[in-house]
Amino acid sequence: MTVSTMSDNSSGADTPQNDKKDYSATLNLPKTDFPMRAGLPKREPGWLKRWEDMDLYGQLRESSKDKEKFILHDGPPYANGNIHIGHALNKTLKDMVVRSHQMQGYNAAYIPGWDCHGLPIEWKIEEQYRAKGKNKDEVPINEFRKECREFAGHWLDVQREEFKRLGVNGDWDNPYITMSFDAEAQIARELMKFATSGQLYRGSKPVMWSVVERTALAEAEIEYHEHESDAIWVKFPVTAAGGSGEQADLVEKLMDAKVVIWTTTPWTIPTNRAVSFSSDISYGLYQVTEAPDENWVQKGELLILADNLAADVFTKARVDAFERVADLPADMLAGVELEHPLHGHGGGYEYTVPLLDGDHVTDEAGTGFVHTAPGHGADDFEIWMDNARDLEARGIDTTIPFCVDAGGYYTKDAPGFEGARILDDKGKKGDANNKVIAELAARGAMAARGRLKHQYPHSWRSKKPIIYRNTPQWFVYMDRDIGGAGDTLRTRAMDAIEATNFVPQTGKRRLSSMVEGRPDWVLSRQRSWGVPICVFVNENGEVLKDDEVNARIADAFEAEGADAWFAEGAKDRFLSDQYNAADWEQVTDILDVWFDSGSTHAFVLEKRDHHQSPADVYLEGSDQHRGWFQSSLLESCGTRGRAPYKNVVTHGFTMAEDGRKMSKSIGNTIAPQDIIKQYGADILRLWVSSVDYSEDHRIGDTIIKTTVDAYRKMRNTLRFLLGSLAHYDPSEQVAFEDMPELEQYMMHRIAKLDEEVRAHYKAFDFKRVFSTLFNFMTVDLSAFYFDIRKDTLYCDPKSSVKRKAALTVLNQLFDCLTAWLAPIMVFTMEEVWLERYPEGDSSVHKREFPTVPANWRNDALAEKWAKIRKVRRVVTGALEIERREKRIGSSLESAPKVYVADADLYVAIHGEDMAEISITSQAEVLQNEGPSEAFRLDDVPGVAVVPAMAEGKKCERSWKVLPEVGQDPEYPDVTLRDAQALRELAQA
Repeated sequence: MTVSTMSDNSSGADTPQNDKKDYSATLNLPKTDFPMRAGLPKREPGWLKRWEDMDLYGQLRESSKDKEKFILHDGPPYANGNIHIGHALNKTLKDMVVRSHQMQGYNAAYIPGWDCHGLPIEWKIEEQYRAKGKNKDEVPINEFRKECREFAGHWLDVQREEFKRLGVNGDWDNPYITMSFDAEAQIARELMKFATSGQLYRGSKPVMWSVVERTALAEAEIEYHEHESDAIWVKFPVTAAGGSGEQADLVEKLMDAKVVIWTTTPWTIPTNRAVSFSSDISYGLYQVTEAPDENWVQKGELLILADNLAADVFTKARVDAFERVADLPADMLAGVELEHPLHGHGGGYEYTVPLLDGDHVTDEAGTGFVHTAPGHGADDFEIWMDNARDLEARGIDTTIPFCVDAGGYYTKDAPGFEGARILDDKGKKGDANNKVIAELAARGAMAARGRLKHQYPHSWRSKKPIIYRNTPQWFVYMDRDIGGAGDTLRTRAMDAIEATNFVPQTGKRRLSSMVEGRPDWVLSRQRSWGVPICVFVNENGEVLKDDEVNARIADAFEAEGADAWFAEGAKDRFLSDQYNAADWEQVTDILDVWFDSGSTHAFVLEKRDHHQSPADVYLEGSDQHRGWFQSSLLESCGTRGRAPYKNVVTHGFTMAEDGRKMSKSIGNTIAPQDIIKQYGADILRLWVSSVDYSEDHRIGDTIIKTTVDAYRKMRNTLRFLLGSLAHYDPSEQVAFEDMPELEQYMMHRIAKLDEEVRAHYKAFDFKRVFSTLFNFMTVDLSAFYFDIRKDTLYCDPKSSVKRKAALTVLNQLFDCLTAWLAPIMVFTMEEVWLERYPEGDSSVHKREFPTVPANWRNDALAEKWAKIRKVRRVVTGALEIERREKRIGSSLESAPKVYVADADLYVAIHGEDMAEISITSQAEVLQNEGPSEAFRLDDVPGVAVVPAMAEGKKCERSWKVLPEVGQDPEYPDVTLRDAQALRELAQA
């Protein structure tokens, strides 16, 4: 063992520096090989290998197999690149949850998972094809799928090693993977449950569509960026208006009027079927009285506008003067019918355009009228369908045409514009807008034109704008009864949210609002890489519901993977001779990847060893309220009637040190691999434990250096424990009731901490675990208890009960701190534990939090010592000034007079050895105010200190200055206590 002096300026335990007898060898100085410098980057891989060689995860499963289960279900990251700092935070938080519950007596299994299907991977393979001049459509689909599978497999292996390097303990050899055959089979079974229960349907709705990627997108796949759109104001001529006899003059005027709409998507005008207004808005009939001759809006024109917006519209239209002719009541507007502004163009648009009363219409911008194209907007679709019955009764065809194809081209359902394009393959504007605007202008239908910069939806993969497009898609009903009346997917999900605990609680409100207002769940994607929507439909759109067919499909997927659906002869194989294949269409769309990951509970929680459903915790970033949290909730509620989780824990996003979002283009990204390479994974883990993860949080060089400093302080505390415990003899431990009061107080602190640490871990509040333990180790231990007890530990005789009691406390501190900190600093706590217990396959991670006796709690004693520590702060404050002014070198040179006027504080310190507590050689306590020049602290009224020099000789062993030095004839240069220690050493 090497010797460390653990020197301290104020401690009598330092090795004497004089020409007299050297007593350093007689001191019980700390002895440890535990290095002050951690060297984590080089040493951590060794511990990882050790855990792998000893199968730590397997040992934990075996030793805890009969214990109560606690399951955190891993939300699957996407296997398409190296992990980033958000991944590191996420996986570390999960590991802390799992480890802390394992150490609290649970069987806390953890199976990591990966999401492997979907567009990002498919997009990468297509990019490789394009680079080689290869056409994806000419490659057999299962050959293409094989390349996608291999790509995902490569990145899965890369990420697995990166996650393991973080110190995350789990079943890495047997992760769950959405592209494994058993997973694909179960995902298919879950889909077929929706089909057979009648919740799945094929419908036509406007969905978010990526022209660049040729697929529908979910809300979770959308991000918003600034985009400049063409804005146009268009006139719709009135063709019919109704009113009472008293309104005959107004009806006559209306027949010459035009309703004006405003839109930032001119290309949707050919798809217009209605105009929406609001009965809550005030409208008027306006006449233009002055306008330039060449203007689109001419003198004498009658326009219908919302009153709050009329002036703005006329400004945009460059109208010099106008007057309000009449009020237009809502009941009158409801009977107005319009002519399409493209009437007759290309032989089309010869249908009635009705006015529909809609709640989505406001008078905050535009004209107070909303151009309604039910094939290209959610609100447009809803109001069209809500009025469908009345419209059909009026003889209006409610069929929604498919005016735009997958490539963003107008179809024949947009007469006169077929072949014009909205967006091109690179996401740039096509020629559609200009062609529509030119035709409207030629017909005199334009009122004004402009441009608008606004936030517009983009695909988060291609970073290109999307469009809303009416397409046939597969949906799950949100509001159709499943079991009984009112038992819908939406009501089930809302009830499940209410029954779930959210950390933080804001997550509950966010998820509730999303589920409450979401449309039917779009499941289909027009891609190749994923689990297919493995159903058959007849010419009437009815889904085949046959358990035998479904079983054949699932069995094939289990054995061959979902590729079986796309293999030659699959249709005949699955329908067998039960059905005529010509009567049934085999659906080739694939499932949205959110359905894949939303089904993981079915093939992990319900089927894996040591697992159970529902999971105790789902923990992900706040973006997953619209992603995995929601898809898992809907899938489980639709098939099982409940949520797949009991607790939902949400973390925010990791920002740069200046609060900006991390971006490669800005160059402010922080890679976890770089932090690990420079400092070690435990520094990264300690940072994770220190942040308030419930909100967006920051990381950067300064923050990491602060974390390193905190780590160094904690490491030195642990090093002192290890060094001092080299002198600990378990046979000499002191019973709690026989301990000095200071030791009993420290045992109380341990008991209190045990309650707090367990509670914080169970509440997933790692920041409070960190702050509680860091403050305890640096303030209560290093700056208080260790400071006081160094003299006892180093200098007291071997027979000293006080010394044995202190070592007993240190032993208990070691047992507790190494366990409490093990879920956070996994490598360092293993190093500390093995330094003391290196035998066999010993590991701190096989332990549980130590059981702390209830009788250690003593709140009255804690209150007393809180008062003593207040007085001590005043003494140490006074001595610090004496040192700074160089009137003393060490606090042991002093003998302060402590004046205590506060009665409660005086009672607390009465009878206590203030010299020992303050680390001085002598001290005198007096019950009065003290002189005016005495040192005081504003926050400790009633205490004053007057420093004074200690009287007597300096002990050459402990450096205390006492009159008794010289009284022992055998050891005349030390105190009587030190003489006894030397005598016992000599006898030994």
